[in-house]
Amino acid sequence: MTGHTPRHAVVIASGGLDSTTVAYWLADRGSRLSLLSFDYGQRHRKELDFARRIAGHLGAHHEVVDLSGLGRLLSGSALTDPGIRVPDGHYTAESMRSTVVPNRNAIMLDIAVGMAVVLGADAVAFGAHAGDHAIYPDCRSSFFDLFAETAKAGNQGFLADGFEVLAPFIDLAKADIVEIGRQVQVPFQDTWSCYKGGELHCGTCGTCTERIEAFSLAGVEDPTEYARAEAAR
Repeated sequence: MTGHTPRHAVVIASGGLDSTTVAYWLADRGSRLSLLSFDYGQRHRKELDFARRIAGHLGAHHEVVDLSGLGRLLSGSALTDPGIRVPDGHYTAESMRSTVVPNRNAIMLDIAVGMAVVLGADAVAFGAHAGDHAIYPDCRSSFFDLFAETAKAGNQGFLADGFEVLAPFIDLAKADIVEIGRQVQVPFQDTWSCYKGGELHCGTCGTCTERIEAFSLAGVEDPTEYARAEAAR
């Protein structure tokens, strides 16, 4: 985790546990925040409602970018194609392949950097972490290091002094993020993880499974209401 505290950070905010904890962690350190969310045609777009809640709690400026056309262009993912089933249970490399949206993080980060230039923000922050598994190439440290270099080269002379692309949790497990969230008082009940996008967290898909286990491993009470209540035990 970085020791640098940005003056003003654009945080890519999905409404999920990881990005929300990044936002609260930065706010706790004294950073001014602007939250940036994306409607990219995801079947669980209700996560955007949770991002709005978090922005309200933090008193942060919040923008939602309409990229809903990407759902048609980037088909073949369970997140954007209703014809593909969201996998249940513990993720395997094969089941996780169905949840990959090609180049999604790079697209979001590019827009976030542009927003940072306009706002004069000195950081873009993102909640990717080691638990996102190797099958996600745009959640690896190597990707972020190269992206940061590209962002600085492509906006040379326009970025705020000391500009950084931050992925402070990149080397952490999800249980570690839950513990950090507890410390900075994240309202976990106002975060959304489930890829199925139902009325409640399903409690059975891969993201719900990882959420449940993270709270258990961290020893933190999980306030989430799951459709499959027994799955949370």
